[in-house]
Amino acid sequence: MKLGYIYDKAFAGEKISHEEALRLWREAPLHELAEQADALRATKVADPEVVTWQIDRNINTTNVCISGCRFCNFHCKPHQTDRHYITSLEEYFRKTDEMLALGGDQLLLQGGMHPALDIEYYEELFCALKERYPSLRLNALGAPEVAHIAKISKISTREVLERLRKAGLSSLPGAGAEILVERVRKIISPAKPSAEEWLRVMHEAHEMNIPTTATMMYGHIESIEERIEHLIHLRDLQAECPEGNYGFTAFIPWIFRSEGTQLEKMGYTTHFSPTEYLRLIAVARLVLNNIRNIQASWLTVGKPTAQMALHSGANDMGSIMIEERVVSSAGAHNRFDSEGIQQAIREAGFTPRLRDQLYNYR
Repeated sequence: MKLGYIYDKAFAGEKISHEEALRLWREAPLHELAEQADALRATKVADPEVVTWQIDRNINTTNVCISGCRFCNFHCKPHQTDRHYITSLEEYFRKTDEMLALGGDQLLLQGGMHPALDIEYYEELFCALKERYPSLRLNALGAPEVAHIAKISKISTREVLERLRKAGLSSLPGAGAEILVERVRKIISPAKPSAEEWLRVMHEAHEMNIPTTATMMYGHIESIEERIEHLIHLRDLQAECPEGNYGFTAFIPWIFRSEGTQLEKMGYTTHFSPTEYLRLIAVARLVLNNIRNIQASWLTVGKPTAQMALHSGANDMGSIMIEERVVSSAGAHNRFDSEGIQQAIREAGFTPRLRDQLYNYR
């Protein structure tokens, strides 16, 4: 294998350079790349025959957002009073009860960067949820929201994380990463915190041993080189995580969906290629050789491609997503229930195992 030395570095836990990762992307035959990534996956997980999945519910705290992301149809501006909402406590309780009845144990709480929802709002919300549901896990907000809360509350992002954890925060999702390159972010999300700030908030969470995940939204204006740069940023940040702390528990890439977005009006439309997605999963597994779990984004790529991803480096199928509004609003309409996601895993040749946010079997 002419690329064998790069594969050897990945298996040895060494850092693949940007140039070497680009060589894998451009030169490696897909079948070879997938085979190597799958073999590396088998060395990282507890049981190579198992693919994990989860039951949780995504509840959006609000749709009001000042970030101006050009890929998002979900948000509205503060002045659009005919459209905006803030989820009520009663609705949280109702939706949580429904989720618990289906066997879930976690809420994924995300929303917009609302100009009036400060640290005290989220402290009160988290405390109310934990008081009613003591065992409920809150996988909440994201680095941009943490930075926004810090700004409007006039406190540091570290203090935001400390106070949220005290109020009940369990983990921090990887939302808002998009592509961690400033050229890209200035075009697709001009008012969102910078790539540097996203990485800094995640670094603080890792130092505090708050589990996090990392995401990538690809397939819009970014180049292949910028995708690789994104992966290198994540790999290097994970390397800085204090020994014994959680750091990034997983990497979740998903394809940009353009339907009705401002980016579509600018000429950037979804061009989904299953082979390109599988190449991304495989390269990610080899570059991110210090992140154990990689999730197949069935919501955006569909069942057949997600199943192939399980043989290309991915080891997790994510959540059945009882509720999802953001990506769906831009054209992602795939759906799974508990039986469906388990059947999809079996059809791919694996044993499904229900997990929690920390990838422990339930």
